[in-house]
Order: sequence, then C-alpha cells, then structure tokens
Amino acid sequence: MASQPSFVSLFSGCGGLDLGFESEGFKCLAAYDIDRTAISVHNRNMPAVGHQADLLQLSSSDLKSRHPRTDVVLAGSPCQGFSLLGQRRIDDPRNALLTKGAELALALRPKVYVAENVAGVLTASHRHYWDQVEAMCRAKGYQTITLRLEAAFAGLPQKRARAVLVAWKRKCKAPGDYPILPESTLESVLNDLDNTSDHERVLLTRGSDQYRIARKIKQGQKLSNVRGGPRSVHTWEIPEVFGETSDAERDILRTVMRLRRIERRRNGGDADPVQLASLVREAGSRARSIVKTLVAKNYLRKKDDGYDLTHTFNGKFRRASMTEQSIAVDTRFGDPRMFLHPTEQRGFTVREAARIQGFPDWFAFGGKQADAFRLIGNAVPPPLAAGLATIVKGLL
Repeated sequence: MASQPSFVSLFSGCGGLDLGFESEGFKCLAAYDIDRTAISVHNRNMPAVGHQADLLQLSSSDLKSRHPRTDVVLAGSPCQGFSLLGQRRIDDPRNALLTKGAELALALRPKVYVAENVAGVLTASHRHYWDQVEAMCRAKGYQTITLRLEAAFAGLPQKRARAVLVAWKRKCKAPGDYPILPESTLESVLNDLDNTSDHERVLLTRGSDQYRIARKIKQGQKLSNVRGGPRSVHTWEIPEVFGETSDAERDILRTVMRLRRIERRRNGGDADPVQLASLVREAGSRARSIVKTLVAKNYLRKKDDGYDLTHTFNGKFRRASMTEQSIAVDTRFGDPRMFLHPTEQRGFTVREAARIQGFPDWFAFGGKQADAFRLIGNAVPPPLAAGLATIVKGLL
C-alpha cells in the first residue's frame, strides 16, 4: 500500500473494533455512535474523531459529503435484537440498524466493507437481515464472505463468537485466512492488576446472603436448580440461605429437576411443570405430603396442572475458573449475582473485564462503573479486530 489505509467507523461504541484496526496501521477518519458516553471514551483514548449521531437519521448523501474517500467502512451495529441471551424479537427496531449500516457504508463506496454482529444473527429467521446485507453488497459490485470468529482465535481467554461479513470490490484478491493464535486461560490476564486504572474491587459483605451463596460456589460452578452435574450448585445445598431440607425432600427436588425436561407437553420452552401423579409414581404416596411441604418452604410452586421448581434460572453466581476461558463478557460482568471472580467473593472489576476483552491497560474508561461495563460488554475485542484488520490489509 502506498499510503496509510483509512476507515470510517459506524456504530463505533467505545472503539474496540477501531482500536484493533488502528493497531494494524489503519487511520480512523471518523467514528459515529448515538451513545455520548461511548464517544467520549473513544475520543479520550484515540484520535478525537468521534461524533455522537443517530445513524438512523443520518442520510447517505450527508455522510458521503463528509467523507468523499475512504478505503474501509466498519459497522458494528447493535446486537441486542439478535443475541441468543435476549428475547430475539424479529421485529426489534434495533435489527434494522444492520441494514442501515450497510446502506450508509455502501454510499461511501469503500474498497472493503466490514459488518460485525453476534453469531446469533446467522440463526433462524434473523438470518434474513444478514442475507439482505449480503444482497445489498453484491448489487453494488462487491464479493462477500461470512466469517464466524471466536475470541479465542485472537488468543483471548474468552468464549465469544462473532459473525463478520467482509465485502470487497471484485478487482481485489480473495481474503486470506484469519490468523489464529494459541488459546489462553483467565490466569494469563488476571494478574499484576494492583497499579492499573479502573480496578476498584467491591467485595461482598461478609455474612450477607450473597456472600453465603458465593462461598459455596467453586471455580467453574454456578447456582442452578435446572441442571445436574458437578458444575451446578442447587439452592437446597445452601440451607443457610434457602432453608433446610430433608433427604426425602431433596430426592423429590432432584426428581422434579429431571422430569421437567423429560415429560414434555408443550412445543415451546425447554421444560414443563411435573404432574403430581408422576412424582407419586417415582417416590410413592409420600410424594403428596412432601410436595406440599416443599411448596410451603418455597422450593416448589404450583404451576398450571403440575409443580415446578421455584428458582428455574439456568445459572447465577457463575464463578469463573482460572484454568479455563471465561464465558462471554457482557454488560453485567460487574454484578456478582451473575458473575463471580475465580478466587475472591466479588464480581469482576472494570479493568479485569477489559483485559478479558483484550483492551490494553492504558485504555481508560473512567466515569460510572455501570457505563464502563456496558461499553466493554458491547465492544468487539480489539485483538480479534486486529486479526480481522490483517485480512482487510490483504484485500487492499
């Protein structure tokens, strides 16, 4: 390349995708996001080219007049409507931002266009939005390829999948392979943190219910009544918080946990209430009185024509393991009720979440912790973006 390649970033957030491209020699001409806090953090850590803007209200002609020439356009549109962790409403208004990003990007006629979102965008009826963006690109003379990238590909200790669409002008050569690095574990990033910024540890109050629950959860475990196995700790195993149970009562609770996913009567969901007749069949006539006692103790609840566990979440107080990868960093990573530090009775700090995402220690978030966790959880891991940038450099 004769000169430094340039890019414009749409839905930039705090700049994870942009930082990865800048680390590979790209120059950011402008970054746009509706989130004022995200743009503030972006401008604090990178060249101050970030602009707060509602991209739904920005016209293609206006954007073109601002940026008559750019090599690359990056678009990391909001993922909440596509995420498997959310409600996945097909009519979520945020879903339309994926195609709006493509409309704006193609108006700039870049040599390469990169669209990024959660892997859930490729599944079920939500795939329609992705297919529409591909069709828009091809109609404008671009070739396209869809990549499913994992954070682990970039050497990060995190299970995080992303969908990436790369579109390039037909005169460019085909993209190369993503450069995969060796895998790592949390132990590689959760060290030497004492003198870093954004590292305020908030310990659980000793003696509180949250503390009592957390101390029963070992590394790699979670609080979950709906799954068996060594990684699940059940509420009846923490009597000092949830109340005492007898051996017979625990047998009934484990039977409900098993049968609710086996004796299905509905097409939706992953479990159904268990009928009393089924429990009597399994445990004998004593099941009737035991069930009544467990309802009084708030371990079971009457639901429709059967009984179900009172607490049916699939996992809270998830304690990470130093010797494994973390689950995907999300916006709630500082909440100990959702995620626990591997060795301390607390949630993660902002800096720990940032390191798991691959942000360098000099990248400062500041401000409210809730905002920082939101920005980090919504960001593309910069090292993952850097690997993608090497592919784009090859196309240029």
